[in-house]
Amino acid sequence: MPAPENLIIDTPEQIPLEFALAGVGSRFLALAFDTVLQAAAVAVLAALAFAASRVASFSISTAGLGTWAIAGLLLAGFVVYSGYFAIFESIWTGQTPGKRLVGLRVIDVSGRPITVYAALIRNLMRIVDQVPGIYAVAILAVLITRRQQRIGDLAAGTVVVHERLGGSSPDVRRVASAARHGAHRLTPEEIVLIEGFLRRREELSSWVRLQNARRIAERMAKRLELPPTGRQDDERLLEELAAEYRSHGPYR
Repeated sequence: MPAPENLIIDTPEQIPLEFALAGVGSRFLALAFDTVLQAAAVAVLAALAFAASRVASFSISTAGLGTWAIAGLLLAGFVVYSGYFAIFESIWTGQTPGKRLVGLRVIDVSGRPITVYAALIRNLMRIVDQVPGIYAVAILAVLITRRQQRIGDLAAGTVVVHERLGGSSPDVRRVASAARHGAHRLTPEEIVLIEGFLRRREELSSWVRLQNARRIAERMAKRLELPPTGRQDDERLLEELAAEYRSHGPYR
């Protein structure tokens, strides 16, 4: 059975969140870029280790220091090789430099941001996914699983999605958020709720759209201690909150 192109999640507020799943092609591009960065970092560390060994060989007094320097550089190289993906996905909320370049993000299957634990699990399983060295297992898993998940994703309960979707997703450059509402105080789950509504609002009936916008706007206004918004300003507030969070929050 072919895998779906989108992941649709129903929130407790009954607003369906839709995420475009990333396929093999876009994930391979992101991986290729990350691999180049890894190789460059390891090459720099190897050059430094070689330089340290040469310096240490010229002086007995620095021999011990050179050995420690080489050991430290080799350890750093191992961390870069083995921990690169887990570290970036933990601190960049599901992105690595390659994923950010291509426009991908790892999220929980529930639509929530990836946790540090999930980032560690999915990347510990990378040793299985890359068998026999060309990620053949990962490619096969992505092609046959319902949510286009590799083994690491299945173990961690994560999916890889496209960062930007079409439709009514707010454009940070278009929405001028001159007023600062303190959107950085919102949780990632609340931002997912806001952006889910903004993406799907054109598909909702007028009444449902108004009611959902009002419900979410009131919840966010109360959360941020903002004055009540008028009915016509509910969606504008949500657009400004999403734009402000994207510009200055952890997704940046």
